[in-house]
Amino acid sequence: MDPQLVKIALSGLVLLGCIGLFFGVGLAIAAHKFAVETNPLIDKVLHSLPLAQCGGCGYPGCEGYAIAVVTNPDVPPNLCFPGKEAVAAVVANLTGKKMVEVEDQMAVARCSRVEGRVSHKHHYIGFRSCTAANLGFGGPSQCRYACIGLGECADACPFDAITMVDNFPVINPDKCVSCGVCVRTCPKKIIELQTLKARVTVPCSSQDLGKDVKAVCAVGCIGCKLCVKACPAQAVSYTDNRIVIDHKTCIAYGPSCEEVCVSKCPRQIFRPFQGRQTISRSIDNGLKMAG
Repeated sequence: MDPQLVKIALSGLVLLGCIGLFFGVGLAIAAHKFAVETNPLIDKVLHSLPLAQCGGCGYPGCEGYAIAVVTNPDVPPNLCFPGKEAVAAVVANLTGKKMVEVEDQMAVARCSRVEGRVSHKHHYIGFRSCTAANLGFGGPSQCRYACIGLGECADACPFDAITMVDNFPVINPDKCVSCGVCVRTCPKKIIELQTLKARVTVPCSSQDLGKDVKAVCAVGCIGCKLCVKACPAQAVSYTDNRIVIDHKTCIAYGPSCEEVCVSKCPRQIFRPFQGRQTISRSIDNGLKMAG
């Protein structure tokens, strides 16, 4: 081999080595100078969370919540819904914040499309998504507020707490952690988070006039407002053509009076709610109807 070529090759290698060493030292100095000190408390809080990454706390993942609850004095320690009270207690202890009560909630579908025998106005053919189907004339159901039934909420649930029975979401109370993913996913907004201490529930989200509801659904709320007038706790209101229940006011009212509003409803859509027992019965009824 030509000695001149060998000399040139060696010179090139030495030059490349010097360039690499120069940039390596420069990067090391920059990394040291601009290094961001990590708060060990954030790591402790992060590892105390169940790391479900559901976003129910309102922050981008568990790390986002850990940073917020450590650095922001206004962020409470009870926002991790999958962790419930046990995790809230640990976070409160680590951050020195006051322990806040964790309300036991679960997702509830406010729709009786199956029971009400709501028919279809057209058959949807397209991408199997409730959001996509909703873009086509508000979905295939005759009731424009009804569950579309393509299971987008079930697909989105990070805890597999939703099963589609007869194209309708049935929520498992033992798996639901009230993260709210399904609430944010549903294009019809028929899924709500409801306290398990609630006395009553109204499985209907229609905002149509009574005659229009009767024309498409056998059980839907017709907005007669008899329940509003009958409620001794004044916990029931008719807002935006839809029944709204202030569960805290209802629960705080002394006597157990749910039979009053329930008995006044001519459509029997105002119903007693007994937490997990009610939901379990709904699951059984749904399975029977599907069978």
